[in-house]
Amino acid sequence: MYPEITLKKGRENALLRGHPWVFSGAIAAVTGRPEPGDIVFARSVSGHPLALGFYNPLTDIAFRSLTSRCEENISQYFWQSRLNAAHKLRQKVVDEQTNAYRLINAEGDGFPGLIVDVYDSTVVMSIATAGMEKQKSHILNALISQFKPARIYEQSEGRSREMEGLEKRNGIIFGDDQCDPVEITENGLKFEVDFVAGQKTGFFLDQRVNREKLGALSRDAQVLNCFCYSGAFSVYCAEGGARRVVSLDISKPACALARKNLHLNWFSADNHPVVEADVFAYLRATQENYSMIILDPPAFAKDRKDVTKAAHGYKEINLQAMKRLASGGILATFSCSNFIDEDLFYRIVLSAARDAGADLQVMARLEAGPDHPVLLGHPEGRYLKGLLLVKRK
Repeated sequence: MYPEITLKKGRENALLRGHPWVFSGAIAAVTGRPEPGDIVFARSVSGHPLALGFYNPLTDIAFRSLTSRCEENISQYFWQSRLNAAHKLRQKVVDEQTNAYRLINAEGDGFPGLIVDVYDSTVVMSIATAGMEKQKSHILNALISQFKPARIYEQSEGRSREMEGLEKRNGIIFGDDQCDPVEITENGLKFEVDFVAGQKTGFFLDQRVNREKLGALSRDAQVLNCFCYSGAFSVYCAEGGARRVVSLDISKPACALARKNLHLNWFSADNHPVVEADVFAYLRATQENYSMIILDPPAFAKDRKDVTKAAHGYKEINLQAMKRLASGGILATFSCSNFIDEDLFYRIVLSAARDAGADLQVMARLEAGPDHPVLLGHPEGRYLKGLLLVKRK
């Protein structure tokens, strides 16, 4: 039998609506002595069974639901079954010209706090919760038996892990000790991925579908790709027939990586220059107009207290980009900040358009690709949001 938590009256409603989290203030009582990361049984104050999930009294999110089938046994078979389901979904949404994708997207796949990305024969996993940390051996066994990867690299760090009472961990945990960058294929295009020192787990897999969309719209375009990192958007636009793509990033290693990825796909840096520059300063100073501008900045708000400052940052880059966007031009603008929700992001972009005197049409609302599924009842999982806009004047 698992330890139990009892929720306060009325506080079970979120779970019943499909939201996977219970905050510490919603818990009325704890039966037994569960440690951080232990599995507990949650019930309502009237005794109604609600869910099995991870418990951690050290964090605001004290309970993370695993299943509403309270009779289930959370065993190796449970995780293998979840992994099989995740893999079947990826087989449907990832084509044969792509060997890099997200295999497990945390709560979206029923693994709270776990990210697993596949880069050909390299698997990178990131654990952010004490619950998943305690299930690590089961997860590893399931991954090894199902995929037989050459290596599994763990990249578990960050603020959320610290809040869960966990130390950071980085290194090979299975297979050979090869840690050099690997080459992947995405929609037939080649990219180098540094899964040890790169951002996130080495590549922004969530933007694959959006890269396809912009590549298809880029014929004959003059493109400005801001915060380019690996230059992936730039490669897609060059492949799509853009006359010229200018890639900007303040990071010297990112610029070197962007040049390498352009070269891997037989595009010349002379025709498609990569510029080491601060995006804000560049947009304010340039007098050049572009027919496509891509804004995919890092998360400006990494904490709720950062929201106001981040909102100013998002407005400024969108305002300046709109001023440099030619009539009829396309603006693709994104936010990956969890604390900037969709409504706020859209209001920021609208405010920037008003100040810029730009009349914009919405072509599409953008989000992460289908290998990043989100629970219907868990809107917080939709961290990436974007707009594809056309400037009418």
